[in-house]
Amino acid sequence: MIGPHANAVARQGEFAQTKSSQALRAGQHELKAADESTMTTQVPTINADGAAIPALGFGTWQLRGSACTCAVAAALDIGYRHIDTASAYANESEVGEALHAAKLARGEIFITTKVWTDALRDGALQRSAEASLKRLRLDRVDLLLIHWPSASVPLRETMGALCDAKRRGLTSHIGVSNFSADLVAEAARLATEPIVTNQCEYHPHLDQRPLLDACRRLDIAFTAYSPLGRGEVVRDPLVRRIAEAHRRTPAQVVLRWLVQQDEVIAIPKATSPAHIAENFAIFDFALSDMEMQEIFGLARRRARASS
Repeated sequence: MIGPHANAVARQGEFAQTKSSQALRAGQHELKAADESTMTTQVPTINADGAAIPALGFGTWQLRGSACTCAVAAALDIGYRHIDTASAYANESEVGEALHAAKLARGEIFITTKVWTDALRDGALQRSAEASLKRLRLDRVDLLLIHWPSASVPLRETMGALCDAKRRGLTSHIGVSNFSADLVAEAARLATEPIVTNQCEYHPHLDQRPLLDACRRLDIAFTAYSPLGRGEVVRDPLVRRIAEAHRRTPAQVVLRWLVQQDEVIAIPKATSPAHIAENFAIFDFALSDMEMQEIFGLARRRARASS
């Protein structure tokens, strides 16, 4: 997830799209090496005020060009049905290319995108959503989020525009991202449509329990980005010990810890089909209550892995 002061990367041109298509075809050989057993896995859904959100999604932050197209294609082939992107990621066109090539029924895939901070005014937000749909080759997304709150645009105006985007049919559901407990409560109060999720950084080294509790009180699901702490968490000795006990990888243990919590969705990112498949294979084992609590005990103050 990128911070509120980062600049969006320029869109890829026709040459990049051609290159993405070539790389997508070339990547099929590596896909065959992925664990085929993951392809029949049924991912549970989180039911949030009418939205049925797959509890495990595929994140695309920092994926660009052909690498993005190939990674999303691999994720869909392996069985992911929840794809997360954003206008500021500068990869919606590549995500759209992979979606189009997969030829899955629209109702089988849950697509999330986000509106950047430069488009939170009424009118600008709706135009941003329309531009995202064009790049994604969709007539609507399943979930449209405010990427970051703005100090310069009144939240009342932004929430009004977001709700209007839903009423126009640009999205099936709405939500927020990187909102504090106070802000998410204010957003819920101002919204005339249900807020179904708050997407924030969350992993074992970052204690988000107060924010999680606030979201649960409002019946809002919690989507965890950077769920592996940018790789730091999987090196933790406790996580590695639990992984060995279950004959799993540390990444699988961390992702299992997340989705085993009530109303929590995880959206890990990976680039190789092998790692994408590994992250997906987390629904055929469970952590004990003691193991869950041990991992909760790893939380540190100011342990953000991304901004």
